[in-house]
Amino acid sequence: MADQARARKLAKRISQIVASALEHEVKDPRLARVTITDTRVTGDLHDATVYYTVLGEKLDAEPDFAGAAAALEKAKGVLRTMVGQQTGVRFTPTLSFVTDTVPDAARHMDELLARAREADAEVARLASGAEPAGEADPYKAPREAEEAD
Repeated sequence: MADQARARKLAKRISQIVASALEHEVKDPRLARVTITDTRVTGDLHDATVYYTVLGEKLDAEPDFAGAAAALEKAKGVLRTMVGQQTGVRFTPTLSFVTDTVPDAARHMDELLARAREADAEVARLASGAEPAGEADPYKAPREAEEAD
């Protein structure tokens, strides 16, 4: 078992190598909009999970996740060879690629926060002209002590 610090360093290095390889070495047009977001390495340094996201061409265009996944699967051997050459570890970790869901979750949270702000603004608008139901001062004044005869 390797220590966690070594696993983190190796994961960071794998991220850099794979991102650089996708940008400069691998000539697949389906990987042009792929961004490596994170990498996790198991404690024994034998398996690496590389998280990626695919950016759309335009804001309204849907990214090609299936094409990117197929291209990464096809380039997996070349990428693993490059990782082995550039890291110098005894056993080159196997690479598995997983779509990163953080950008989608963040977009969903932004939409929920926008709806909450709209609801708060509506409540504030309704409350601005409201008056209390009942007496203006709902608290009863303390009884005055009756004078003893």
